[in-house]
Amino acid sequence: MAMTASLWTFALVVGLLTLTPGLDTALILRTAALGRRRRAWGVVLGIQTGTLLWGALTSLGVTALLTASHLAYEVLRCAGAAYLVWMGVRMLRDTFRGRTSPAADEPEGPLSAGADTLGGGWRQGALTNLLNPKMGAFYVAVLPQFIPPGADHFTAGLLLTSVHLVLGLVWSAVLIGCARLLGGWLRKPRARRLLDRITGTVVAGFGLRLAFGE
Repeated sequence: MAMTASLWTFALVVGLLTLTPGLDTALILRTAALGRRRRAWGVVLGIQTGTLLWGALTSLGVTALLTASHLAYEVLRCAGAAYLVWMGVRMLRDTFRGRTSPAADEPEGPLSAGADTLGGGWRQGALTNLLNPKMGAFYVAVLPQFIPPGADHFTAGLLLTSVHLVLGLVWSAVLIGCARLLGGWLRKPRARRLLDRITGTVVAGFGLRLAFGE
């Protein structure tokens, strides 16, 4: 009973977190709206792989070392911030140079959402998630509070993390489905430039926030 109650309460917390627009939402929507459904699902699976790893490491107590070590946290934070700022600035730079991300039925450009492959999307999603130390800090702060006394820490932690994964997959499916409605509009170069500028600004903004935030 205690574990069931913890699962429902944890589902409410991470459900609200999942629905909050952020970096993951921007990446999934941009990739899917350009017609790259396989790559979009790769991004989703990469993000969820990162979430699973953070949950597993937290359950083992490893990520507690990250929050306890200021140096380790700062190194990961700087790496994550640099990656996000680079990705966002690259998107913005190319739109002002007249380059746009091609739609799924157009040839690949110098910079695009990437080839429509599951593996390419997975790498992007996993790297974005794993280079965000705040994911680790969130799990260290939140996950242990929902593990009932006497329960196996690792098993219960993975069970709670699986709730987050399921909610993330369901919400991602909704996002990808909605993005398909924008397919016709995004065949226009002007619309794709606007999408890349919005996404680039969001990604770079998250990178700067990660770099200079508390």
